Amino acid sequence: MNYQILKNIIDAELQRFQTISEEEWEYKAAPEKWSKKEIIGHLCDSAFTNIRRFVVTQYKENENIVYDQNIWVKAQNYQNIPISELINLWKALNDQIVHVVENIPDEALQRTCDTTKTELQRFTLEFIIKDYVDHLQHHLKAI
Repeated sequence: MNYQILKNIIDAELQRFQTISEEEWEYKAAPEKWSKKEIIGHLCDSAFTNIRRFVVTQYKENENIVYDQNIWVKAQNYQNIPISELINLWKALNDQIVHVVENIPDEALQRTCDTTKTELQRFTLEFIIKDYVDHLQHHLKAI
């Protein structure tokens, strides 16, 4: 599969991130809302989780691989990490995702993984990869 779109997103966003001030990165509209920094942290958490899904599903179907996004963001205290470190982590994780998905054999794309916290729902690896890109783009609009 060709994941040039993800490469393009990474390159474009890295340039755009340079135009955002430290104050903008740290601003929280409300205590329970995520700052732009925390959104980048969440996207790193999503990348960590999805790398695991992309790899594990190739050899073990229907594994339940989930995470609690709010607990992960709070536990990692992204608000107090320098934004340059978060951006570097985000880039490295997404570069790894590109590498992983470009090396998934076509026959593995129909294998399934359970990504739900409650009742079992299986999704193909192909769907999960597309959903990762959609999720990434959705959150990048908030930055």
